[in-house]
Amino acid sequence: MNIQAIINDKVSQALEAAGAPKGSPAAVRQSAKPQFGDYQANGVMGVAKKLGINPREFAQKVLDILDLNGIASKTEIAGPGFINIFLSEEFLARKAQQALSDSRLGVAIEEQKTIVTDYSAPNVAKEMAVHHIRSTVIGDAVSRTLEFLGHNVIRANHIGDWGTQFGMLIANLERVQQEVGEISMELSDLEAFYRDSKKLYDEDEDFALKARNYVVKLQSGDDYCAEMWKKLVDITMIQNQHNYDRLNVSLTRDDVMGESMYNNMLPNIVADLKKQGLAQEDDGAQVVFLDEYKNKDGEPMGVIVQKRDGGFLYTTTDIACAKYRYETLGADRVLYFIDSRQHQHLMQAWTIVRKAGYVPEDVTLEHHAFGMMLGKDGRPFKTRAGSTVRLKDLLDEAEERAIRLIESKNPDLDTVEKQNIANTVAMAAVKYADLSKHRTTDYVFDWDNMLAFEGNTAPYMQYAYTRVASIFAKAGISMDSLVGDIKITEEKEKLLIAKLLQFDEAVHSVAREGQPHILCSYLFELAGQFSSFYEACPILSTQDDSIKQSRLKLAALTAKTIKQGLSLLGIETLDRM
Repeated sequence: MNIQAIINDKVSQALEAAGAPKGSPAAVRQSAKPQFGDYQANGVMGVAKKLGINPREFAQKVLDILDLNGIASKTEIAGPGFINIFLSEEFLARKAQQALSDSRLGVAIEEQKTIVTDYSAPNVAKEMAVHHIRSTVIGDAVSRTLEFLGHNVIRANHIGDWGTQFGMLIANLERVQQEVGEISMELSDLEAFYRDSKKLYDEDEDFALKARNYVVKLQSGDDYCAEMWKKLVDITMIQNQHNYDRLNVSLTRDDVMGESMYNNMLPNIVADLKKQGLAQEDDGAQVVFLDEYKNKDGEPMGVIVQKRDGGFLYTTTDIACAKYRYETLGADRVLYFIDSRQHQHLMQAWTIVRKAGYVPEDVTLEHHAFGMMLGKDGRPFKTRAGSTVRLKDLLDEAEERAIRLIESKNPDLDTVEKQNIANTVAMAAVKYADLSKHRTTDYVFDWDNMLAFEGNTAPYMQYAYTRVASIFAKAGISMDSLVGDIKITEEKEKLLIAKLLQFDEAVHSVAREGQPHILCSYLFELAGQFSSFYEACPILSTQDDSIKQSRLKLAALTAKTIKQGLSLLGIETLDRM
């Protein structure tokens, strides 16, 4: 259990013993400034107001009962009834020692749940574009964090691999195959192939007729069309996997769960919704009217689950998808990392899911929405010509810029090491620029900020790790050969330890809220705290060997925490830069 949770429990018990209603929130938070202690309990005022008593008097009553023996060196009442808690040096030193000797750095494992994470979700026969990066890297960081906490994480790459467009794509693939023979799995330009298919469909009536015929055949299970469809999926996913591998994203082909997977479920779902009286015919279509959503006239909004021509919609697929994830995958929690513009669509689908009884209320369906990636002009990020930026091109440019950056910093590196460092820094920079921003906000893509060695950036964080690791290289000492106990002799040591011990809280917050920027902010603050410690507390030049060993232990715990934290974000560290 992390320190915040321990204190929260203790304050909750004291609140109840002082007369607060059972379950009253202790509201323990990390203090914003050292003068207010390490933690602050903010729940007293709310309880006192409900009880109709003076908050400071009630805070004193809570303090008289509160048992933080062996944890806090001092507690005090501040302002209208805040309780400031100062951790004891002995407690901090002991917890830091435990964290360093633990391969998990003191991070507690949670009770295991099966958690499905839905992220990335590119379309078949289209290349991944920059707008796919947010879902991909945010979803991946949260998935890694949940796994680290002991959960059974099922990654679901919900690719767009079904729909009427596949008729024209199959017809064009057939045409290309007849012209060039067997199609390469590296179909050189998927975007051009898609555009050509659409052009032929719009301009050539014979082609359009064949395309419409192939849609019907594909949806009826025709072997030839199914084989051609599979080839299109394979070509796309091979190219997408190159992007995932470059970005150090943990998705594989085994994680693909496309729209097509739920196709056979759709007729039965519509039949069941009709049987339950949820779906009704309206102008030839099957529609679910939801009182929870009103149209502009104040009437219940109709959500179509089957068109009058018998075709199904994305909503129907999303209903099936949620049902499958609960019934077949056994999900206790489902996290969807999907564009914020899809929020109402998802909420309507899930409202139907709940009404139909497909997923019980204790299984959470969570939309972890994210904002847009903008250019410096404040508009969606595009090429200068105004077209969509391919993810591959963005990653290529990141590597080119990183090579120039590394050459300017360290021109003596050999070619192979320079390339390895540049690749690692480039991918980290692209990912961290996204992960370090609050998920729900739009963010401006800026090469200069992204690759800067100052501020909350990947190069700064990677260099912070390298800098700490270099202390051990310089001294010729292994991080795992240190002896003695951690001791606190200076205020900066105490502040560093307090920050190190908040790693557990940061990790659990990411898992709970699906917000990787919490971990980025924590790591950035930790790096800053280490710099302050390093300036104020000499390590290798210290004459007292016990203090030297203690400070080396703090450096080792810092390095391991940064490395582990970046790893949870899918970012690799370097021993030298």
